[in-house]
Amino acid sequence: MTTDVSQITNPQRLFSGEEVLSESTPVPDANGLYGLYFKENPAGVPTEKCITSDDKTLLYVGISPESRHQMRDDYLAQTSFININTLKFHINRHYQNGWGKSPLRLALGVLLTKESGYPLRRVRKGIDMNFTRAGERWLNDWMLENAFVCCVEHEEPWTMENDLMSITRPPLNIKGNTGHPFSPTLRGLISEAIQKAWELPIHAPRSGQAFDIITDVLENNPDMEHD
Repeated sequence: MTTDVSQITNPQRLFSGEEVLSESTPVPDANGLYGLYFKENPAGVPTEKCITSDDKTLLYVGISPESRHQMRDDYLAQTSFININTLKFHINRHYQNGWGKSPLRLALGVLLTKESGYPLRRVRKGIDMNFTRAGERWLNDWMLENAFVCCVEHEEPWTMENDLMSITRPPLNIKGNTGHPFSPTLRGLISEAIQKAWELPIHAPRSGQAFDIITDVLENNPDMEHD
């Protein structure tokens, strides 16, 4: 299969977060390339030279899988029957914090801290970092409101990655984007956020918040036994 990067830079249609996360999602369980266009741009992100479509700005691009080696089944795929090397998985994880680590969510969470009020924190006894449960929910909602997707299938997307990055020059990509003028600023902001998270105490939900978490789990898993 041949793929033209113009299908990312000049998409026929952009799909909303609701469409992407729906059961009838247009995002395939296949290898490929994707772009994320934003209706609202985080403050401070330079967008003058960014590609636009339908009044939205291309700020992030990605491929899945990232290499031929990553196509091999790994422990998660073998035990949970989730193929983590597809467009569907990679794009979904940007919208939902439960879908694994997303460098885009890290960048957005740091850039939007003043707006959200949720800085990066140490959680789970200090062995991990995120924007706390409430902050991740806030980021989920922000993504649903502002992030729109286009994607195209490609059997070996890693062969297109250099072209994709050089043509789109997305300011929010961290990996493989050191030549972008915003990269040092973004990396510095993330490093500063991580340092501040280490200086703050480990975040633990208050008792009321803990009860809310338990309630959410039970409501979303009606087959669980509980008193």
